[in-house]
Amino acid sequence: MRDLKIPEQRHPEKARRPDNPQPKKPDWIRVKAPVSQGYKDTHKIMRDNGLVTVCEEAGCPNVGECWSQGHATMMIMGEVCTRACTFCNIATGKPPEALDAFEPGRVAHAVEKLGLNHVVITSVDRDDIEDGGAEHFAQTIRAVRHRSPGTTIEILTPDFIRCDPSVLEVVVEARPDVFNHNLETVPGLYPEVRPGARYFHSLRLLQRVKELDPTMFTKSGIMVGLGEDRQSVIQVMEDMRAADIDFLTIGQYLQPTPKHHRVDRFVHPDEFASYEKAAYGKGFLMVSATPLTRSSYHAGDDFARLRAARQAKFG
Repeated sequence: MRDLKIPEQRHPEKARRPDNPQPKKPDWIRVKAPVSQGYKDTHKIMRDNGLVTVCEEAGCPNVGECWSQGHATMMIMGEVCTRACTFCNIATGKPPEALDAFEPGRVAHAVEKLGLNHVVITSVDRDDIEDGGAEHFAQTIRAVRHRSPGTTIEILTPDFIRCDPSVLEVVVEARPDVFNHNLETVPGLYPEVRPGARYFHSLRLLQRVKELDPTMFTKSGIMVGLGEDRQSVIQVMEDMRAADIDFLTIGQYLQPTPKHHRVDRFVHPDEFASYEKAAYGKGFLMVSATPLTRSSYHAGDDFARLRAARQAKFG
């Protein structure tokens, strides 16, 4: 029986990799430890409902701030991912269980209990399932809609690369308010950073969402500090806009353990501000580019601004 709290068992495919040094974080990337009552209350609701969060599994630096406000990103379909991306701290391997038919209901109950105006729902990759979990996503969206009809729903999905293309329609037909799928990095780094994925497949996935439902907001993000250069980041922006992506996030990569991909550098906040300016210049409706930006960081507030930006642009 694996103990996912032990790094060697959490990432067995990385155990034989040489250690990469973990550089000291600059002042602008440091955060306070989570200690607030709000954090404790959110933690209890997650445990009481037997739910997994990407906030914990991926070691997000913003967990203290977000959970203190009752904002948690639900991670469905288990806690073991079938991919082995070199940047990610989510446990990898063959998932030990089938999908839990009662999980959508538990997610919906937690959303209602937390009183969320906006919820982000993500998942591990489940390449062991024929539809990649598309129907499970759809059931979760419908369950949240039923119990909290006023809550807006943002999903962060896998790439469904091994599935029939029709599975995407199942998710889109469930009508999430925001469809997010992260490109994660520039295409030249995919073989090392995201070996199980394909850059242009992920880009096409997001483009197809818009073709299926032109009114649905699409969103994607990348990390910097993995070894990319500025021109490759600008090219990703161009590619995203060609796919009609509305919302771009850019954040600093942080190395979870010595076995993970090394941090090439810590990108200064001024450079993030420069990326934000460039992205708005290319036509994104919404951009979040800071060292601590993550896909679901301030997602509710950002969604309100995203909606207002579309209204201002198109009336």
